[in-house]
Amino acid sequence: MGALTASIAAAALLCASSCDKKHASVASQATLAAARNTGTEPGGPRVDRGSPAAAATTVETSARWRAYWHAGLAELTRYSLQQARYGELRGGEAVVVFVTEDFLPGKQVKSERPRAPGEVVPVLKMNLTKSFPTGIYTYSAMTSVFSPIALGRAAPPALKVTTSVQEWCGHAWTQLNQTPEGYRARTFSYFEDEGDAETTLPPALLEDHIWTRLRMGPRELPVGELRVVPATLTSRFRHRRLAAERATAALTTLPRSGGSKVMLRYTLEYGESQRAISWDVAADFPHEIAAWTESYPEGNKGERLTTAARSTHVLRDAYWKHNKNADRDLRDKLGLVR
Repeated sequence: MGALTASIAAAALLCASSCDKKHASVASQATLAAARNTGTEPGGPRVDRGSPAAAATTVETSARWRAYWHAGLAELTRYSLQQARYGELRGGEAVVVFVTEDFLPGKQVKSERPRAPGEVVPVLKMNLTKSFPTGIYTYSAMTSVFSPIALGRAAPPALKVTTSVQEWCGHAWTQLNQTPEGYRARTFSYFEDEGDAETTLPPALLEDHIWTRLRMGPRELPVGELRVVPATLTSRFRHRRLAAERATAALTTLPRSGGSKVMLRYTLEYGESQRAISWDVAADFPHEIAAWTESYPEGNKGERLTTAARSTHVLRDAYWKHNKNADRDLRDKLGLVR
């Protein structure tokens, strides 16, 4: 992967696979030690290790990150969903999973055994799933994002993004892999005009990467005029070719009511594709995503519709261990249909 991968490995911070504690390797410990020396723990400000205030700030932020993200648990959030599709809003649900893992930057897959220091990159992985009916049949969609754990506006880009869509007409798949030139983009579809294709995307911010960056610190996201590759799932729904577009990014503080949390809203507005998306995220660690909206012209009439999702249930759980019939009670805790 060359110099680009080297910079990612150097910037990667905390390690220890939450999906399986056996993956907490020597590399994880070495990476954590490096993070303590560089002042780049997620969830807190970048600090000078030599300053009088450094010790307290560093211990608090790194300890909070480790306690929350490296406790052998994933964070599962269920959202009520109103999804725009075929010119109408469809009721459904979304589940977003965040978990930390060790990632092999060369092969670009999860590391499943202990590795030497420098062989893995610690990532925050997001799996976003959506399920909603369109008339007689159901849509199922999933996006996975693998992002190096790092704080700062110069944080490394996402290493990999995949998106799949399944419905009764057929299924489609998109995969982006980071390369020295940007991203290798491959798309597969049952549609003639979107059939198997491969291209290279020049370096640009991936909208899908914003989900994980929000969890590492929303105030570190870029604002102003940007070039952004729109979400792979939305691009698939809209049958648009993947390419960077000009977008305007803004971060605002939402009005508070009573003793509610301080919430921030990060917004992207695209001109060319007439689309806007925003995320409402907690200002304080661990920066939970409470809601998001996305609007653009939809259907044959081109009416502007707004997809909206709002958090209803949150559960921290080692879900990969709970795959027995007896574990179905946990679905109640997430508000999911049994």
